[in-house]
Amino acid sequence: MSDRMLNKVVIITGGASGIGEGMVQRFCAEGARVVLADVDTKNGRRVSARCGALFQEHDVSSETSWQSLEDTIRQDYGQLDALLNNAGIVSNQSIADVDVATWNRLMSVNLTGMMLGCQTGITLMRENSSGNGGAIVNTASSTSYLAIPSDVAYTTSKAGVVGLTKSVAVFCATERLNIRVNSIHPGATLTNILKTALGETPSLEAALNRMSPMGRLGTVEEVAAMALFLASDEATFCTGGQFPVEGGTVSEHPRMV
Repeated sequence: MSDRMLNKVVIITGGASGIGEGMVQRFCAEGARVVLADVDTKNGRRVSARCGALFQEHDVSSETSWQSLEDTIRQDYGQLDALLNNAGIVSNQSIADVDVATWNRLMSVNLTGMMLGCQTGITLMRENSSGNGGAIVNTASSTSYLAIPSDVAYTTSKAGVVGLTKSVAVFCATERLNIRVNSIHPGATLTNILKTALGETPSLEAALNRMSPMGRLGTVEEVAAMALFLASDEATFCTGGQFPVEGGTVSEHPRMV
């Protein structure tokens, strides 16, 4: 590791498992002072203890929870250099099945939660004494481009992340805030949950591998590496962009064989 985030203060939401856990591990390894924010207290504390992060219980859909997290950053760290808006949920309901309560709950986490995160991140980054601004990285999905028919709310929310990211990015740029905002778009990724599923049903692996032209699943480390690049000083002229990490999935026309 190269200490690319040495002593920088970073919030990672949804960091208790999956891609978020990979982000926590990588950013801590790069010298960042990471605040892992998640509703999953058991796994959040486990990951934080293993990686050297601070855990704070946090519901991204709650304005009160964001205010509490903002207070923690201001009082305990005095700055915020990067926010990784990563928390998200799925519904597994098509347009024929989805109910309003499920739709609203998913949107409150996947889209409203990101908006509240952007607001909080901008507020704190504008207070940085160094005047160096910061970086916001929003976790979208390959489904921002390619729809999942069995999950209309998730697909819609991830498409919405693109519009949110662009709007916030150009606001920050035109206001000369020196705050960069980008989205990352993972495809099928080999998380611990998926590893468990493959262990129970090994026949799924071949089908999952065929989802990308590269013929394999992505890893959480590969997604975390993209997030690290965008949060680091190596990406100082990148804002409002969409950065796929999906093995070419969104670039390939469907094949006949």
